Amino acid sequence: MSAEAIPEPDRVEGAPHPRETRRLVGQGAAEAAFLDAYRAGRLHHAWLLTGPLGVGKATLAWRIAGFLLATPEDRGGGLFGATPAAPQSLDIDPNHPVARRIHAGSEGRLFVLRRAWDDERKRLKSVITVDEVRRLGSFLHLSAADGGRRAVIVDPADEMNPQAANALLKMLEEPPQGVTFLLVSHAPSRLLPTIRSRCRELRLATLSPADLSAAIAAAGVEDADGTALAVLAGGSVGEAIRLANLDGLATYAAITGLFATLPRLDRPQALRLADSAAQRGAEDRLDLLLALLDLFLARLARAGALGHAGPEAAPGEAALLSRLAPDATAGRRWAALHQGLGARARHGRAVNLDPGALILDMVLKIAEAQRDGAG
Repeated sequence: MSAEAIPEPDRVEGAPHPRETRRLVGQGAAEAAFLDAYRAGRLHHAWLLTGPLGVGKATLAWRIAGFLLATPEDRGGGLFGATPAAPQSLDIDPNHPVARRIHAGSEGRLFVLRRAWDDERKRLKSVITVDEVRRLGSFLHLSAADGGRRAVIVDPADEMNPQAANALLKMLEEPPQGVTFLLVSHAPSRLLPTIRSRCRELRLATLSPADLSAAIAAAGVEDADGTALAVLAGGSVGEAIRLANLDGLATYAAITGLFATLPRLDRPQALRLADSAAQRGAEDRLDLLLALLDLFLARLARAGALGHAGPEAAPGEAALLSRLAPDATAGRRWAALHQGLGARARHGRAVNLDPGALILDMVLKIAEAQRDGAG
């Protein structure tokens, strides 16, 4: 397979790659924290960018990398002895040679550590292997003679296998001169404590509905109901784009419509929903259904505990949640089912259970729980 045809593991289908995203929405505090350290001369050699999936961590990593590689190291001694103004933004001119090389994927002072292509199985590897970290070691050794700053993006660090993590740890313990490591992590608790201890953390926040809508628009995704999409995406731009691409709003409306038929579950409707995940090549559809069923249970538990679940994610959802989860007792029952069915779904996915049977099982368990609670 040609290099152009190999899929990028850090790209969300239908959205610009993080290196192509010029505007980062809603993460001004994280950008300011990095710039404060830079201006104060306290630039740490390793940064851990944490936060929920899809809130802009990779975009920030690419922005920092471009900024570092395009900004001269010596900020003193400007023209006629004047000191250049301290940078107030990570923005760089899109026509800067570094910006053009990054956009083309040809910046020689930047290394991106991510899952590699498996030529034998003709697919992306499931983890970042030690072989990729060894390639990073070669990059650091060969580029050292060039001088100047270098940057390494690890995206995401959570996908390193134990051997790769230990190999990277050695580099973090003895960092090469002039190298800045940028580790993207959705679940930092899964990383080695020794890796976390050698990084300064930049935590990115969940996006507000307004920021999420702005980020979705900046990514070029059009949607008729930004509020509902924001509710389902949980403040994640990446998840919002995935939902938009897979018609997630209509699917969630179908799920709520199905459970609106309780206590007499519409079984033909349930079978149609399950069959939609059983078709050949419908892996994305299965993942979407599992995620949205999980979200529906979580919103039921929240509605019972708080008396509401926030803005509607589908027409008539508020009345449905109120009917199925009228009080805290019902909320606790739905919360327990949410936890149990989530584990059951993960196990079924891991052992390749028939997709249609997996979805139908979850639907019937929810219907059974509603009958038991009503009884």
